[in-house]
Amino acid sequence: MLVFGDAHANTPERRRVLERVYEVADPDVALQLGDLFYYELPVETYFIAGNNEDFDVIDALRHGRVRSSNVKNARLLDSHEVEVQGLTIGGLSGNFAPTQYDKPRSALRGDRRRHFVRNDVQRLKRVGEVDVLLTHEAPHGTPVREEYSVGCGPIDELLDVLEPDLCLVGHHHQHTETSVRGTRVITVAPTWKSYYELDPETRSVERFETPSV
Repeated sequence: MLVFGDAHANTPERRRVLERVYEVADPDVALQLGDLFYYELPVETYFIAGNNEDFDVIDALRHGRVRSSNVKNARLLDSHEVEVQGLTIGGLSGNFAPTQYDKPRSALRGDRRRHFVRNDVQRLKRVGEVDVLLTHEAPHGTPVREEYSVGCGPIDELLDVLEPDLCLVGHHHQHTETSVRGTRVITVAPTWKSYYELDPETRSVERFETPSV
């Protein structure tokens, strides 16, 4: 199972990188961790929205009204779970903004649609336990280095409630591995640096260098 992080594939160069990753990995199915920005994909790909997307497309995927020929095999995980190759996979789309968190999603406009809100988190909590959790924000306790303090309380809550074996995180463009609240947490490098393969049986994750295009 292919796993990859931020792609930012709204430029020709980054799109070629994305296509190259699918080519060399040759997966049956893929998981993606946000900031995808290109939705015409060669195989079924379950992804979470990040903070850099075409939010008109994301809204259409949220509400099941996609009509565009530019969307193919893109399956948005929007606070729900799916069964993929024997794994229960849950996903929370968006990033965290304290000023927006308690608003209804319908109140978010323009680029503010990039955030998740409390109701999104509560809805995902209700699915029960999952094997793998996909998020665009990291929980507290990861060794990611930024100019600000990394860690998101709602993600901590999801780890406590959903008890995933594995949490895969995008957004930070850094590869780290650690254990947080009993869950193995991997923050993944961007697609132009690395891609990953997840073994559904062992739940092991192997990292590969992205070949040049």
